Parts: sequence; structure tokens; C-alpha cells
Amino acid sequence: MPSILKDLIVLEIANNHMGDVKHGTNLIDTYSKICNKFQNLNFAFKLQYRDLDTFIHKSVKNDFDNHYVKRFSETRLAEKDFNKLIDAIKSNGYLSMVTPFDNKSIKLITRQDIDILKVASCSFTDWPLLEEMVQLDKPIIASTAGASEGDIDSVISFFKNRGKDFAIMHCVAQYPTPNHKLNLSQIDYLTNRYPDTTIGYSTHEDPSNFSFVLMAAAKGAKIFEKHIGLPTDLYPVNKYSVTPAQFEKWLEALSLALIVCGQGSKRTPIDKAEQDSLISLRRGMFVNRRIEKGEAISRKDIYFAFPPSQNQFTANDYSKYSSFVAKSNIELDEVISHDNANIIERRSVLEGITKKINILITEANIHLPSPVEMEISHHYGLDKFYKFGMVIFTLVNRTYCKKLLVSLPGQVHPAQFHKKKEESFRLIYGDLTLTIDGKDLIMKLGEIITIEKGMVHQFTSLKGSVVEEISDTHHMNDSFYIDDKITQNKNRKTIINFYKNL
Repeated sequence: MPSILKDLIVLEIANNHMGDVKHGTNLIDTYSKICNKFQNLNFAFKLQYRDLDTFIHKSVKNDFDNHYVKRFSETRLAEKDFNKLIDAIKSNGYLSMVTPFDNKSIKLITRQDIDILKVASCSFTDWPLLEEMVQLDKPIIASTAGASEGDIDSVISFFKNRGKDFAIMHCVAQYPTPNHKLNLSQIDYLTNRYPDTTIGYSTHEDPSNFSFVLMAAAKGAKIFEKHIGLPTDLYPVNKYSVTPAQFEKWLEALSLALIVCGQGSKRTPIDKAEQDSLISLRRGMFVNRRIEKGEAISRKDIYFAFPPSQNQFTANDYSKYSSFVAKSNIELDEVISHDNANIIERRSVLEGITKKINILITEANIHLPSPVEMEISHHYGLDKFYKFGMVIFTLVNRTYCKKLLVSLPGQVHPAQFHKKKEESFRLIYGDLTLTIDGKDLIMKLGEIITIEKGMVHQFTSLKGSVVEEISDTHHMNDSFYIDDKITQNKNRKTIINFYKNL
């Protein structure tokens, strides 16, 4: 089930209802009409709850020299008043969201069936409050202003261990935030450090600025929070809250940014018009001599020239992984096309191997550098890899060597011996039958078997395996195969970059 937190715009009312229910409902209705114009976006209106009788200590209840005590007291609302604001949000068709600042306020949230909970930056590590919030079956958004890296690690771990649907927000708790303090690259930091967590941006900059939200969107923020106000003769708007006109311009900028940024979690599908345009600019393949039907077309038989004709192979089709065979006679300077030649393309075979290895490595819960060189051994040719072959990851090769040997189900690694190195095999995943000097040994998980210099060995796996090999330095040309056909095959290895599953 998709999370309601992604691609969410949060309209923070805070105390801008001014303790006046009519003003609060007018604010919600006014901004709802603006939101209605942006059907591609998802919106939530957010309130702040404080049970003032218990939240403010009794010794300072009337200390209006304290800015916050004065502000909270002057904008106080009763439960029935908050109910009217929540009804206004829901009647306009938008999500309701609340920041509770104390445990007693969570009881009110429960009675009102609020859609989303918010953790304020000041409450980010308020564990008594968090412990009670996670008891509710509601998604949670938490702001990170002033939080250390360790704090964020702890809170994210706390939410994950409880199976919560949650997101965290880059936030700067200065109202308004000076430009040089915005530090939008923290969105990059949070995204890179917590790649499986939704990251948002809670903004307190000058409300007349519409550029910074574009940058936040480009950096990958998925949630955007904005303080909203409704200026009247009685109630002015503070320096970090937008007016309705400013909010609409801000949304226009954000909406365009999201469209322009597009998809960032995976490669976008190929656009056919774009592809056709690019193909028309490629160099076509031509023969520089007459080619007979059935003849293999080698690199020395080919030249490349612009423009390509329809159905013609191009320079982009030619690589060390492809070969061509004539289906009919091809005359000097004639195009090489799908009509007169067949292409044997091995790149897709390598992609298939990589996919299967990725699946097996993931199942084995093995973590590799990414990228890392992957050596594909195809002793009798790539077309017979799944019968005879193996994949090797050389992780260290100094005076000592460490490799991972990966066998797919049913693969056989042919018999060989080494003259220079001694190696020890340790089975860390799957099953392996190791044959040494003609004797079959069925390895157990975790078992270590040492193969001395000169020992003839081969191995096979029924269901797939990963073997950790520890040895002396690995030297090129120190593998001597019993079947001389393998030794004579100088193209029995292909090395490509391996990228872990993302």
C-alpha cells in the first residue's frame, strides 16, 4: 500500500488560527481553494496541540513576559474549537495532521482520528512523547532541526523497529531562516545516509522567495512544509508565513519543479521519438569487400559512415560482445542490415548472468563493494556458461588473496590445478561437491578444505553456492586445465563491472 507521506504538501497553521475559530476556518477554506487548483499534488493541513493546563508549568502560567507563554495563551482553543477546524479540513477533502507537544494531547488526536502525526524539532528525542505516539496506527513525520547525527540514527532506528510508516524533514529552526543558514545540501546528506527513508523539507525562509523550494525538489525532497497565514485588519501575518497569493506562486514553482525533475529513483523509459532521432545521427555499418552468404563478418570487413539507412546496423550495434553472419551475399559498399545479416548479441547474455548472480548474492545476504569487478569464466564459450562456468569476485590480491567463487545451480567448474598457489575453500552459502584428485567431498556450510599445489580439483553445485577462497597471491596463467580445449580458449573470461541491486 503506497504511503500517504510521499509527494505531500503540508500547510502548517500552527497558531495562525489566532485562537479565533472563524478566522481559522476562513484560513482553511481560503487555502483549500488554492490547493484545488493543483490536482497533481497531495495536501495536509497541520495544527499544533498543547494541553496548556499541564504543558506550561504552574509557576509561569501568567508570565506573559515569556514570548511563548503569551503566544500560546492568547491563541488557546478548546477541544470543540479544534474539532471545528478538523471538520473544515476534512470537509474540504484534505488530510488532517497534528503536532502534539505533550502526552495529554495525544488523547485528543485519538478522539479526532487525525490522519498524520508530526514530531516537532524540539520534540525529536522526547522519548516519553515518541513512545506514546508510535502506539497510534498513524504515519509520522519528524523534523530534524538541531538534531545530531546520532539523534537521527536513534530516532530512525526507533521508528523502523516498530514498523512505522515515517519520514524525516530537513529543517532549520530560525524564523525566518536567513539564506546562508538554509543548508539545503542537508537533503543530500539525509538521502545518502538513509536511502530507504522518505526525506522532506520544512521551510521557514522569506515567504516571498520561490527559488529555494525548486532547489529542494531538485535535491529529492518528497515532502514540503509551509507556514500559512491569512492577513486581515485584525490579524497580521508573521515574517515566515505565506499569504494566499504567495502560497499560490510557491505551489506553481514547486509543481513545475516536480514536473521538470521527473523520475529519479530509476532510469526513465526510453522515449521512441528521442531514440529515433538519435539513431538517425549514428554511423551505419558497410562492408569494404564482397561478403558471401554464410560468411562471418569480421571487424576488418566493416567500415562506418553517416547517414544510416532504415533497418541498417550501426556502429552502436558493434562491440566485442556482438558478431555478424551474412544471410545473403553482400556487395562491396553495401549496407549491413537486418535484411542481409544476423547479429549474435552476447551483451544480453551477460546482463542475464549479472541478474542471476545479483539474486543469488542477495539471497546469501552477502555485501560487496559497488561497483566491483566480476570475472565470468565461460570455459567452453559463453553459450555454455550455465553448464560449465563460474563467477569470481577478487576482493584482495596481495601477498595473500581473497576471492568469492559463485556457482549458479547446475554449473560445473572443470578440473584444473595450480603450480604456484595453495588455496583454502570455505562454503558460506548453498551446496558444493568438491572433487580433489578424483575423490568427491560434499562440503558443509562453514567447512574449510585446503587444496595444495598440484592437486587436481573441480566442483559443482546443485542449487547454487558461494565459496570464500583464501590463497597465496593469484598469478595469471597459473590455472592448468585437464581438458586442453579450455587452455587453448584464450577468450574464456569476460570481466565486467558488477553493481549491487538497488
